[in-house]
Amino acid sequence: MAVVKANAYGHGAIETSRTLIRHGVARLAVFSTEEGVALRQAGITVPIVVLGPVFQEQFGDLFVYQLTPVVSDPSVLTALGKAAASREIFHSIHLKIETGMGRLGLTQNELVTLIRSNKFPPSLRLEGLMTHLADTDGADPDATEEQIIRFNASLKVVLEGGFQVPLVHVSNSGGAVRFSSAQFTLVRPGIMLYGYHTLPGTVEAPDLRPVLSLKTCIAQLRTIQPGGTVSYNRTFTAKCPTRIAVLPIGYASGLSRQLSNRGQVLIRGQRVPIAGLVCMDMVMVDVTAIPRVAVGDEVVLIGQQENERITADDIAEWTGTISYEVLCAISPQIPRLYRSS
Repeated sequence: MAVVKANAYGHGAIETSRTLIRHGVARLAVFSTEEGVALRQAGITVPIVVLGPVFQEQFGDLFVYQLTPVVSDPSVLTALGKAAASREIFHSIHLKIETGMGRLGLTQNELVTLIRSNKFPPSLRLEGLMTHLADTDGADPDATEEQIIRFNASLKVVLEGGFQVPLVHVSNSGGAVRFSSAQFTLVRPGIMLYGYHTLPGTVEAPDLRPVLSLKTCIAQLRTIQPGGTVSYNRTFTAKCPTRIAVLPIGYASGLSRQLSNRGQVLIRGQRVPIAGLVCMDMVMVDVTAIPRVAVGDEVVLIGQQENERITADDIAEWTGTISYEVLCAISPQIPRLYRSS
C-alpha cells in the first residue's frame, strides 16, 4: 500500500499514484479525506485508505467516494457505524492500535472492551488492523520490537473475537526493510518510494535513487563591488567584485529560509553558494567562479547536473531537518513535469 499523502511527499499525488498503479501497486494511502477525494476525482479507482482522523462532517465523502477510513477512537467508530446504518450500507474500515507512538489509536483496553462486549457496529466491516512504528530508524531496535509484541497481542484479541482481518499492516519504510517480524499481509512504504531513507548507518539500506529534481533558471545577473550587500538585512557583503545571479524561487515555494548564506545550488555543473537571505519569491547566489554564466541558465536545487548532485538529504543537513520535510515543503504551485515510465 503506497503512501501518497502530503502530495506524494511533494512529488504530485495524482501522477505519482497513476505511475505506482501502472507498476502494480494495488492500494494507496493518504492522510485526509480531502486527499482521497482528489484522487477519486482524478479517476483513480484502486482502494484508498485514509490514515488520518476522520470527522462526522466527512462521513458522506467517505461513503460517496468509497474511501476506507482508519478509525482510532471508539466514539468515531460508533458514529460512523450509525451513519452507515442510516444509509443502509456496509462500509469497510481499518482499526488503528496505539502501541507506543503516543499518537492516534485505540488503547489495548479500548480494543478489548470493543471486541469482547460485541459493540462493533454491524454496518461496518473490519477489513484491516494496523499500528504505526515510532522508531524504525533508531539505533536501538528494542522499542520497535516491543511495539510489535503489543500489536500481536491486539491482533490475537481481534482474531479470538471472531473477526477475519484480511489486511494487517505495521511496517512503514524502515520497518519493511529492518523488521521482518513487522511484515504481515501489507506494508506501507512512504519515503523509500521516492528514493530516500533515514535508516541508521548500522543497517544496510536498499539501493535507492531519488526520483525528483527541483530546477529553476537565472532571471538576472549583476556585479556588485566590494562593500556592496545582497538581500534583506544586508547579511552578505562582497569582499571583492562579485557576480550575483537572481533566481525566481524562495521560501514561498519551499526553499527554506534556513538556507540563507548556507545552502548551495548547481549551475553549469558547479556548486555555488546562496548569498544573503532567502526572500519570499527569490534567492541570490554567488556565481563569480563560473565563467560564461548567462540569464536563462538552468539552476538545480535538488538533483544532478553534470557530475555534481544535491539531494534532499543535503538540504536537510544544511537546515537541521529531514528529507521528508524538504520534499513536502515544495509548494504545490510549482509545476510538476513527469517523464513517462
